[in-house]
Amino acid sequence: MTITLITGANKGIGFETARQLLDLGHTVYVGARDAVRGEKAAADLGARFVQLDVTDDDSVRAALATVGADEGRLDVLVHNAGILAAGDLDGPAALRAFDTNAVSVVRVTEAALPLLRESANPTVVTVSSSMGSFWAVTNPERPEYGLPLALYAASKAAATMLTVQYAKAHPGIRFNAVEPGATATDMTAAFGIGRPVAESARVVVGLATLGPDGPTGTLRDENGVLPW
Repeated sequence: MTITLITGANKGIGFETARQLLDLGHTVYVGARDAVRGEKAAADLGARFVQLDVTDDDSVRAALATVGADEGRLDVLVHNAGILAAGDLDGPAALRAFDTNAVSVVRVTEAALPLLRESANPTVVTVSSSMGSFWAVTNPERPEYGLPLALYAASKAAATMLTVQYAKAHPGIRFNAVEPGATATDMTAAFGIGRPVAESARVVVGLATLGPDGPTGTLRDENGVLPW
């Protein structure tokens, strides 16, 4: 049985990723900041709920302690929680964006490492974005070129770099960042863009189900490695 924890899994890509991994036989822990929404999502899916606010150290430690007590290991960690940060461009907004989208990668990974080391096939997937790719945002032929999302782009670039650095520091664990594709979720509703969430979740699931010889230290989309 593969033990999987997904942050921010009560809706959107995280929820659908949980559904697809459950269909593949994983035991999935739905991590969510809001206990009511998280418990409902887990019940709807047939998953397990764990309260997890990725911006709170105590919450993160408690969540991983719960998984550890229940399972003794963690096979797959999916960093899915994130915010668009499309409002005011100021210091408090920047701190919130980086704390949620990038610092959380450190916070949750560090708490999860002891459990990941107990796995025979440990895998970490960071749901990042090509908005964090210099190549994409400077290319007029790419949709990222015209999106005014400075804090989202910068924090996702940081999340991707952290993923690559973790891959270098822990060669026994696969770490990859993924661009799941523009997806119709609550976050993108204001832009009126995106494909069905199930299609993007399949990209995440592909990286979450890699074998031991799979790639590590990359930013990928459904077509392969992305330049960034």
